[in-house]
Amino acid sequence: MTLVDISRSAAALTAAILVLAVLAQVLRPQLRFIWHCFIRPLSATDQKDRLVKFYEGQADIYDKTRNGLLRGRNTMLSLSASHIRSLRASNPKKRLVWVDIGGGTGHNIELMDKHIPIKSFDAVYLIDLCEPLLQVARKRFAAKGWTNVFVLCQDASQFVLPEWSDGKDPKGSVGFITLSYSLSMVSMCTVYKRSGSERTMHQIPSYYPLLDRIDYVLSPEDGLFGVVDFYTAGKQPSLHEKAIGGTSKECGWLSRWFWQIWFLLDRLADRTSNTSLGHPYYIWLGRPRSCDVSKVCHAFEVEGGNLLGNCSPLLLQDAKPADFVPPLEIGEPVLAMKEQTVSASVVVDITPPLSSFHYHVNKEDPFEDMKHLNLSKDDSMFVITSGGDNALHYAIEKQPKRAHLLNSYSQGHLAELKLAALQSLSYDEFFSLFGTGRHPHFRRLLDSKLAPHLSSSAYQFWRLNDDAFKTAFYMRGYSGWALRVAHFIFSVAGVTKYVHQLCECDTLDAQVKIWQTKLRPVLLNPIVVALLKSPVFCWNALGVPLNQRQMLLEEGTIYDFICHTLDPLISTYLLKTGNYFYLLALLGHYTPACCPNYLTLRGFNALKSNKGGCLDAFRLHTDSIVNVLRGLSKGSLTRALIMDHLDWFTPGSRDVVEEVAEFHRVLSPGGMIFWRSAARHPWYNEVFTNAGFDVEPVAIRDGSRAIDRVNMYASFWRAIKRS
Repeated sequence: MTLVDISRSAAALTAAILVLAVLAQVLRPQLRFIWHCFIRPLSATDQKDRLVKFYEGQADIYDKTRNGLLRGRNTMLSLSASHIRSLRASNPKKRLVWVDIGGGTGHNIELMDKHIPIKSFDAVYLIDLCEPLLQVARKRFAAKGWTNVFVLCQDASQFVLPEWSDGKDPKGSVGFITLSYSLSMVSMCTVYKRSGSERTMHQIPSYYPLLDRIDYVLSPEDGLFGVVDFYTAGKQPSLHEKAIGGTSKECGWLSRWFWQIWFLLDRLADRTSNTSLGHPYYIWLGRPRSCDVSKVCHAFEVEGGNLLGNCSPLLLQDAKPADFVPPLEIGEPVLAMKEQTVSASVVVDITPPLSSFHYHVNKEDPFEDMKHLNLSKDDSMFVITSGGDNALHYAIEKQPKRAHLLNSYSQGHLAELKLAALQSLSYDEFFSLFGTGRHPHFRRLLDSKLAPHLSSSAYQFWRLNDDAFKTAFYMRGYSGWALRVAHFIFSVAGVTKYVHQLCECDTLDAQVKIWQTKLRPVLLNPIVVALLKSPVFCWNALGVPLNQRQMLLEEGTIYDFICHTLDPLISTYLLKTGNYFYLLALLGHYTPACCPNYLTLRGFNALKSNKGGCLDAFRLHTDSIVNVLRGLSKGSLTRALIMDHLDWFTPGSRDVVEEVAEFHRVLSPGGMIFWRSAARHPWYNEVFTNAGFDVEPVAIRDGSRAIDRVNMYASFWRAIKRS
């Protein structure tokens, strides 16, 4: 080996040593983490000793090495902050005490300062059993200058606050309690039960007495309990998991194996004995068992007619017991009752299918509806709705005392989101979401403002679809793809600029000219007509099922349908200001000058007036129509609008007969039910007549004039229940 070779080898060795030294310095926190978690011998006499020995060599790097592992903490705190603001809205000056159990280094408290200033709390207590972590917390809080934050080294299941030392009963004295990845750290404890002269020993998880203590000290009026921890459902979901919507959250086998091995190796607590632990994580917010839920239960079970199923939004107005508990009236039962054996384990799985949107807006014109509904504040309605647009219109104009809204799951979540946004957002934020269809910070709005007003299943839906408003909300889902196809056809034909000109016309003459000369030939070309003839396209893009498509074809050709739909509209309504249905289809968004009533400033303010009182009329349902009707009492409705859904049934279907009979039962004498159909004279009109209704047409399309601003249906009908 030459001197040059030796020099090169020495240089390479030196470089390698330098690289290793740099890597060791960069990865030093991770290497310390691995040593103390998995390799270093750990002998301890009890849980406190185990915690001290486990963390004393890594307390200063705890936050650096756990940020990627302990996920969901910021989300839990953000959600908690929004709920605290909502719960305390009626009494914001009430004393607010926060207890963070198992808070370790105080990371959560520093994180919460972004959502609610820590100085606004009357007192914040960090409770942990590990002194090395608490030393980090004390330094952190001293650097922040927070004099209202106190660090206590105590056992979580027996924590005692200094303010209770004078013998004061702690019941209901705490407003907020959190456990962040600490509930799964709870070990087993020993309890003794005495039976006569014998005493037996039992091992139970310490979190039972901990949760009992939390429930005792939380305020029943506005107390909130937040948890984030490791979680995944087992292969066979438990009854509890079904009840809270926790099914279908399984990890893959590799992830499950990895985390089980991890918890076995870290030697810190018996976490493998807890429920099928893994990573992802869960976030749970709850209230003490003593909180008053009677008004909400009454709204859900009595006013909403729900036996089982999806939740309605929270009541918006406070009410006295006399206002929501009516005199007891027992009517005839809907179903014949007989003795039956009921399983002791009956639970409802609230997890809905997180389906895509079929269409985001109604295809029925609420302005035309209002001409014939003859609504008043004394009316109770049943409304099939897509996203709630038409029901919000009725509420703005006449404020009926009750409106049962029936949606599919995704449309139901959309309607619930609109109700939540009306309660919590400014007009600009509201129009950004549902007018322009985009908001750059929807996830932030969801956690910080909307969440307190959403059911758990609706929040989960929008959490999973938090990109819905990232670019163009109304271009999503099946209907969105139909709009994209139309825009693509306009682009290929080179007429996109004329589409925008059509939407900017100030006169009907100018609008008709552009339509006749530039756009009509494109939409009526053989390729587009052939596409509309396809049953697959009709269902997936337009939401037209086979039975309804057959009714449409029996009235004429697809070419006739397009002509009879669009030609009268263009010559009757100005798209720029008078027909938001087709303006949305052409532009992909609404404008302030042309939008549904609920998106106008007048409509927005009307819905928010009186603390959102008119929104309290709404009850949301996602069950079948017949099941919802069975939950309503006889004669409890005065108006019903069922869209075109009876077109979906096969002619002669017994299901239609059963549904119409239920409508006859729940409608009061003189009550009215409205529907639209792809047929001029739908077959099921006779079913209404036979059930005891007088049936009459509101409008029948003949191709020469538009029957409303959508004009997609061949007829519009009304049935009046005979006295």
